[in-house]
Formats: sequence, C-alpha cells, structure tokens
Amino acid sequence: MMKKVLLAAFGCILAFSAFAGDVFADDQQGETKAVDEKYGPPIVVYGANLSKEQKEKTKQLLRVDEEPEVIEITVTGEDIKKYINGDPNSRMYSSAKITRLKEGEGIQVIQLTPENITEVTDSMYANALITAGVKDAKIEVASPIKVTGHSALTGIFKAYENTGEKLDTVRLETANEELNVVTDLVKKGGVDEEKASQLLTEIKRDIAENKPATREEVEKIVEEELKNLKIDLTDEQKRMLIDLFDKIRQLDIDYSQVKDQLADLSQTIKSKLEEAGVDEGFFRSLWNVIKDFFRSAVDFVKGLFG
Repeated sequence: MMKKVLLAAFGCILAFSAFAGDVFADDQQGETKAVDEKYGPPIVVYGANLSKEQKEKTKQLLRVDEEPEVIEITVTGEDIKKYINGDPNSRMYSSAKITRLKEGEGIQVIQLTPENITEVTDSMYANALITAGVKDAKIEVASPIKVTGHSALTGIFKAYENTGEKLDTVRLETANEELNVVTDLVKKGGVDEEKASQLLTEIKRDIAENKPATREEVEKIVEEELKNLKIDLTDEQKRMLIDLFDKIRQLDIDYSQVKDQLADLSQTIKSKLEEAGVDEGFFRSLWNVIKDFFRSAVDFVKGLFG
C-alpha cells in the first residue's frame, strides 16, 4: 500500500513538472528577440573535439535556438597555437557565446555549467579578458563534460575577433599566462578561488593607479596586496606573480579605459566573498550535497521498482 502511495505521489510530481514546463515554454514562445543591428548577432564558438551529440547539448546549454540570428564557428588546436602559442594537439571541448554590449557595460562572464568547469571561475576569465583587451561583452561558457576551462579562453578570443575587433598577440599570451598563474595559486597554493581573483584584480588596480616603472615597484605592490588580503605564498609563487605583473605593466594598456572594469570586477568579487563568508569550498560543498540528494532520490525510486 505504501509503495503505491509513493508511486502515485512521484507520478504527480512528474506530471506537474511537465505541465509547468509546457506553460513556461508557451510563455517564452510569445517573446521574440530583436536582431541587434548595431553590434551584430551573438557569436557561438564550439570546441572542435565535441561529438555530434555533445555539440547538440552545448547548443541547448547556450540557448542558441533562442537567438533570431547567430554566427557559429569552431575553435581548433591551431587556434590555440595562434592565440596563446599553445599546443596545437590540444583537445577542445569548452564552448562559449559572445554577445557585444554597449560601450561602458564592461565584461560579464557567466558559466552555464560550473560543475563541469573545474579550475577557472567567472572572475578568473574576466580578469584574463581585461588583460587581453576584451571589453564590453557578455560571455557565456559551457562544456558538456568536465574540463579545466583553460581552452575556453582561446575560443573567446577567436569569437571576439570575429566581431571585428583586433587583439594584440602579446596581450593574449600574457592573459593566458595569467590564467595559468591564478589557477596554480588555487591548486598548489591553497588560495580560495575568489580570493586569488581578488588578489590579481587589486594588483592591477594598483598598477593602473600608480603606473610602476620598474620591477622593484611591481614587487612592492604585490607584497602590499598579499599583506592586505592576508595571503601567504612561497617565494616561488611570489616570483611567479611578480614576473607576471612585470610583463603586464609593460603592455600597451590604456588604464583609463580599464579602471572602471577593474573597479566593477573588484566589487563583484568582494560581494561573492561576503556572500560565502569567505568559506573556502562553500559552493562546491553545496553542489556536492545537491548531487548526493538527487542521486539518493534516484536510488530510492529504483528501489521501489526493485
């Protein structure tokens, strides 16, 4: 008797979910997006190693069919070599949709599958894109399988250049190095992801404000921010940071244009840290709890039929 009641209840839940989904879908169909004649349609870039099924899943994740018009391109190993001087034999799965925004709106990064991007956060992408010279763009990143997220940067660069903008090669390579450094701080240095992003953002803001002329001045800025954020690093990790920002200070960056972007990014990161209570691994732990709950629910339902 109990089993029948549970099965009936489960059936009602499924039926309600399907009904709610249909109502929502019908409501959405009534809305039609307009083609952006000024900035052009979104550009979707797919990883070259996606299977047919994975590519279709990625299109759904990026909501490609909801756009009135879209440009679709593929990013390959050769693009990794071109944009970041990487290994052309690299396998590409991460994909992204780039939508140009009005001047002054800055960079917005949204990971649609954070559970599948294991190393790179929204803030890390945004920081690297600022270094590369990308501006005023909404970037949505997705992957149907677990990836570190590094290769998505190449796809974003390729898609952005397809909007008609030209990116400097040295800045692209430096942006990629920045991404490697910050993920290394998290993996090997044990620094919280958002705190590592905050560190890079604050150092950039100091460089934009003070315009250091020598490596020694860069080193002083790095040491001050490490102290302010109470981050302890090894001498080797400090050297990596100083090397990176000594390169960044020598780039042809118009800091009058990126100051606002850095300020916005800094505020976003601080808000995330406050929401999480600077609790390392909080969101990943929460995600694991959610996954365990649904796994248990599925096992329970299977047991009813067993």
